[in-house]
Formats: sequence, C-alpha cells, structure tokens
Amino acid sequence: MSDQDFDCSDIDQYLGKPMDFSPLREEIAPNDIRRWVHAMHYPNLVHFDPATAQASRWGALVAPQSFAIATDDGHGAAPACVGRIDNSHLLFGGDEWWFFGPRIKPGDVVTNTRVPFDYTVKQTGFGPTCFQRGDNNYSNQDGEQIARQRSTSIRYRASAGGDNVKTDDFDEPEWTDAEVEAMEERRFAWVQMLHDLGHGERWWDDLAVGDQLPERVFGPHSIASFATEWRAYIVNTWGAIDLRKQDLEGLGFTPEMAGYENDPDMLKVNPFLTDGAYYGPSRGHLFPKFARRIGMPRGYGYGASMGSWVTDYLSGWAGEHGMVVHSVANYRGPALTGDVTIQTAEVVDKSVDADGRHLVHVKHLMKNQKGTTMCTGTAEIALPKKPG
Repeated sequence: MSDQDFDCSDIDQYLGKPMDFSPLREEIAPNDIRRWVHAMHYPNLVHFDPATAQASRWGALVAPQSFAIATDDGHGAAPACVGRIDNSHLLFGGDEWWFFGPRIKPGDVVTNTRVPFDYTVKQTGFGPTCFQRGDNNYSNQDGEQIARQRSTSIRYRASAGGDNVKTDDFDEPEWTDAEVEAMEERRFAWVQMLHDLGHGERWWDDLAVGDQLPERVFGPHSIASFATEWRAYIVNTWGAIDLRKQDLEGLGFTPEMAGYENDPDMLKVNPFLTDGAYYGPSRGHLFPKFARRIGMPRGYGYGASMGSWVTDYLSGWAGEHGMVVHSVANYRGPALTGDVTIQTAEVVDKSVDADGRHLVHVKHLMKNQKGTTMCTGTAEIALPKKPG
C-alpha cells in the first residue's frame, strides 16, 4: 500500500467547527471526585478527606485540576478524532493544558465545547502517521472557563500496528518482595511530601533554577489498576452521560476495534456491548490480544490518565496556594502492566507574567523502572510570593 492510500483529507471539513458534546446527567458529586483521585493514584487528602478539605483555603471539597477530563465523554480525544481514515488505529499522543483558575466542586455541571484544530502527516515507525489535534474547552454552569485541553491523537494504518509489536515485551516483569518493599518506600516519600506541605505555601522566592522536584513513584500497574482508572471517567458508568451518537467504523476503525462503545441506542438494548473495557477501541488496554493488534505488547494505560498524572504531580507539589497554569505533555511510551511509573521535574526558569503571577517553569519527565521514557514536557506553575 502506497503513502497516497493513507488519505486524511476527510478531516478538512471538520476543522474549526464546534462539534457535539454528551452532557452530564447530574451534577458533580463528592464521590466522583474521590473516585477520581483514588483511580489516578493521587493521595492528596484535600480532595477526599472532609476535615482536611474543610481546613483548606477552599473550606470544602474541591476537585484536583486534573478532574476536568473525567467529565468528558471521550477522554478528551473526540475533537482529535474526526474524519475518516480507512483501516486505521488510534493512540493518544499528548496534551497541552491551560488552566484559568476556577476549580470544579460538588454541585457543578461541567460542559465542554469541542473544536477540531489541525493535523499533519509524518513518517514514523508506523509508516505514514496522522498527528491530529483538537481543543476541549471546559466551563461550569456559571459560564466560567475552567480549562482548555488541546489533545493530540496518533492515527496510523491498522496493518502497521501488529507489524510493530515488540515481542520481547510480551511478558510482565517479575518483582521480588524486596523490590516491591523498596518501591513502596519510594512511593510513600512523595505522599509524605504532601503531608509535610499540608495547607502551607510553596514560596516562589525559595526556588532556584536547577532545583529538582521530589520524585513521584507509583505502580506496578496492572489490569486491575487500569480498570480502576477506566471506571473513574464518568462516561464509563452506564447512563451517567446523555451520550451522543457516533460511528466508529465510519471513522475508519477496523470492525474488531470499533463496535458499540458508548452507543446510546445499544445501551438500551445490550449495554454489555457498549462498555469499552470489554469491546471496541478501548479494549486493547485490558486485553493483550487486542493490545498487540494496535502495536502494544500487553495491557497498557490510558493517555488521558498519563496527562492527569502530570497535572497531579505538578499541582500536588505546588500545594493548594499554587496552580498549574499551562503544561505540555508528549507521550513517548505506554504505561504497561507490571511496570512502575517514575516522575521527576527540574526548575528551568522563573518569571513574572503580564498578570503579575509569579511563575516557576519546569521540565518534567516520566519513565518506567527500565529507564524507558514515557512522557516529556514543560509546564508553568504559579506560586505565591512572600510578602514584602
């Protein structure tokens, strides 16, 4: 098959035009937030413990900055997956986020205005590959803009998926009891950092270029942990969202990776077929057989979760008086079952922006226990400045 047969031109008709959105049926509930931080491995008490939340600057439970994605019907990928590309597969390629200040809290109703942005075709290990971007604009019931997410999807020939599987990675690593214990100590060190900061400030003045953020470690990932993540996205509970109609085969997905995921009509007939954990384009995350058809060696995590890990890592370090205002995350490799995720970051600059916010600029990195890069990126974090 020639490169000319990889036709992406159907995307053109959708660019710049708002697309439909599946609204939430109920207001955000406290347990939606608690379920989210639990699933995202983010043990920040302010987002799930009543006493800690009441003592916080907000005086009540609020969602972490990463929570907006949990309210969308497609993990933020929908505006980056429009237009037909025949016999293709899709992977999440990255996210850029802008945060505007309002926090999501119980009782809110979040809406998302989605607009396909652009695309480009490049040669990769999958052959001709379409890098497609789309914007998600999250706002609350008062019309306040919460965040914008510019997602990148990677679309490539279905045949290239199975041809590029690394067979050496079919088997999960085996962890000894001593290795697990050591990993758990490293994992708790970041949790202790959250406890030590508590309701206090992370002062902009105290940081210098070259400073290293504390390491964050979690895992090993498993089918169980990925399933827990999947269930924390509100759309993945039957009936929680008034689902839009979509045609996955019409997008060019192969029949075994299309199906009826989140189909509102089939939901009323046979809801089992609509659950992407078992059927459709998402089942490669939990079933190695289908993971290998799209180019992954075994069960793997969700791109939207990786983006949330980045946001949680940076905002957890910043504390409740700080805020991630902008971030870029480029996904370079998956979180595979059996692997551990290790996050680090370095301060590379400090500035004061036009709005008078004191910003720390960081480069962040996500790797697994073998040193394989999973995600790279940059971010700007607003922190309080000491008085005087």
